[in-house]
Amino acid sequence: MKFIVSSYLLLKNVQALSGVLNSSNTLPILDDFLFELREDTLFITASDLETTMTVSLEPTKSEEPGMVAIPAKILLDTLKTFADIPITFNINNDTLGIEISAGDGKYRLTGHRSDEYPQTPSAEDITSLEINSDVLNKAVNKTLFATGNDELRPVMSGVFCELTPDDITFVATDAHKLVRYRRSDAKADVSASFILPKKPLNQLKNILASEIPVKIDYNQTNAFFSFENVNMVCRLIDGRYPNYEAVIPTNNPNVLTIDRLSLLNSIRRVALFANQSTHQVRFKISGKELTLSAEDVDYSNEAKERLTCNYEGEDIEIGFNSRFLQEMLTNLDCDEVKFEMSAPNRAGLILPLEEEVEGEDILMLVMPVMLNQ
Repeated sequence: MKFIVSSYLLLKNVQALSGVLNSSNTLPILDDFLFELREDTLFITASDLETTMTVSLEPTKSEEPGMVAIPAKILLDTLKTFADIPITFNINNDTLGIEISAGDGKYRLTGHRSDEYPQTPSAEDITSLEINSDVLNKAVNKTLFATGNDELRPVMSGVFCELTPDDITFVATDAHKLVRYRRSDAKADVSASFILPKKPLNQLKNILASEIPVKIDYNQTNAFFSFENVNMVCRLIDGRYPNYEAVIPTNNPNVLTIDRLSLLNSIRRVALFANQSTHQVRFKISGKELTLSAEDVDYSNEAKERLTCNYEGEDIEIGFNSRFLQEMLTNLDCDEVKFEMSAPNRAGLILPLEEEVEGEDILMLVMPVMLNQ
């Protein structure tokens, strides 16, 4: 097996794959990239058993098809040191010895048998849809931060995807905060729902180019993503997602409208003086004035800021976790946001005042924290 490839092209592709690799693997073979030369195309695969990703590229020159697993770390670290030059890989299919020639340098290492590498799941009984990469990227960016980390509730550690002929909805929650992102300009032919794990979504977010079609195939156990020269398959999270619509309050007579960045910056400052275990910030709203306050009794720290706002409803005092609010406000792109509330012990909704993109519907929910009187 022999091929010549541009060092820049190879590095770009293996770096895209490297996000799949784990720092500690149960199987040593998972520390490797699988290289397969088939006709005039080189396929490179990385896997952690849950997620498998393959990129394809065309070498400048190739001879003798074959397969070998190459240790990922030493390959990545070596490629990073080269300028953009042609690199020759010469692999002995019997001994699995790998000789890399680049410029005046020769490097030798030993590969591993390809048959030890896990098989990529086959796409059987699949349903397909196509989605624009910008829509997918935005949906992932807006929801991923709200997923949970509770190992006892694995369904909440992923993003719930609900596909219908009318729209596509992505939901994430950790029981303290919830984000629902809906697009009416993206649709599926048949209704379906599944839970995508966090890691492959992070991987997608990092490598998706702008304005390209992404094909998504799915069945009962896996989701398959295909775009440009990349194929990725991930195992779906098994289980039933909680009924998220049931926790979204519908009757919220108290509505606060305020400039998003002014509020975000105020919360950032005030939160520095909050209790470092509860991160509680108090909202006191009356008339056209919002007073933010926080205190840490143990250290005699306190902060208070006044902001001008538009408010309709009865005067209210309500406490929120400042970290959750900062994450939510950072993940919105609008100029003004709307807080909809009903009572100090009921969840509050954060909504953009106007749609950021046509056909987009974003709803964020945050649970209050009990105020110390």
